[in-house]
Amino acid sequence: MSPTLELTADLLRRPSVSPEDHGCLDVIAARLERLGFTNERLGFGPVANLWSKRGTGHPVLCFAGHTDVVPTGPREEWQTDPFEPVVRDGVLYGRGSADMKSGLAAMVTATERFIARHPGHAGTLAYLLTSDEEGPSVDGTRRVMEVLSARGEKIDLCVVGEPTSHERLGDTIKIGRRGSLSGRLTVHGVQGHIAYPHLADNPVHRFAPALAELVSRHWDEGNEFFQPTSFQVSNFSAGTGAPNVIPGELKARFNLRFSTEQTVESLQRAVIELLDRHRLNYTLEWFVSGLPFLTQPGVLTEAVSGAVHDVTGIRPAFSTTGGTSDGRFIAPTGAQVVEVGVGNATIHKVNECVRVADVELLSRVYERVMERLLG
Repeated sequence: MSPTLELTADLLRRPSVSPEDHGCLDVIAARLERLGFTNERLGFGPVANLWSKRGTGHPVLCFAGHTDVVPTGPREEWQTDPFEPVVRDGVLYGRGSADMKSGLAAMVTATERFIARHPGHAGTLAYLLTSDEEGPSVDGTRRVMEVLSARGEKIDLCVVGEPTSHERLGDTIKIGRRGSLSGRLTVHGVQGHIAYPHLADNPVHRFAPALAELVSRHWDEGNEFFQPTSFQVSNFSAGTGAPNVIPGELKARFNLRFSTEQTVESLQRAVIELLDRHRLNYTLEWFVSGLPFLTQPGVLTEAVSGAVHDVTGIRPAFSTTGGTSDGRFIAPTGAQVVEVGVGNATIHKVNECVRVADVELLSRVYERVMERLLG
């Protein structure tokens, strides 16, 4: 078993369901310390964070990622124990194998090989790791970046090890992410007997035309790098459970994934204007989990794309699709941020897995990134 696969397996055996770390950062920190890194543990509540760096000056190249994983789901649907790594037919199974413990292992072994050849490398090599990416994402990378900013520490270039590939390793890298704006809406009506609708006010009927307009609305065209903004309802409830009662209120949760063509304020104004135009009696709470960010083609995108080509022979496509990542907390400080990792077809699913060959290739890609930027 290769060093990268051995380290991946070690991390997989640790049931680090968010926000638990279960010693994953201890394992990584020990490996980095042997390479001359200075480790700083920044814990907030139940969340474990690691800020580790080696070298001095700029550029500061940071590898970022998370040790926490999502829950397993129904254990009986797993073909193997989700926290006991198993290799079958060249595929490694286990919760976190793709998202993203193989990425963490690939970073570490790539760093070990790079430093063996370049002990006096240029600039600063850093790691920012957290156990709070799959959860609320409040006390993880967000808090660490606040600490670093307060101290005047700056990341210039950041590679996030999220799983980004589709058909082949490295076929897609993320150069940005859409923003995420959620709303918790309550439409108020008047409860009553279903046989006397004139004595009640049905919030479902009130909201239906507004919902139809929200769903069909064309928010924007997107742009060269981003898909158009999308609106989706995630939760919807009304009624008492009785078949003869008009409900007194309706509750809905919705989300807008938005491009750089929009701002939080522009989307909020549009939604409120629409609800008011339909003369709804409502209350609305907003939640912003991330703003859109984009790394324009340049030093980092060229280095990562070139590294992928060096190792795999393919040229990756640049993309901003998918969910959010902790890159949304790093990019606003001025850092260039790119995400590149293994395949994402099984992430968060039962029987999550990754191709063993891809784990090794990813480690070589990360090594080449360091060679191109700090070698």
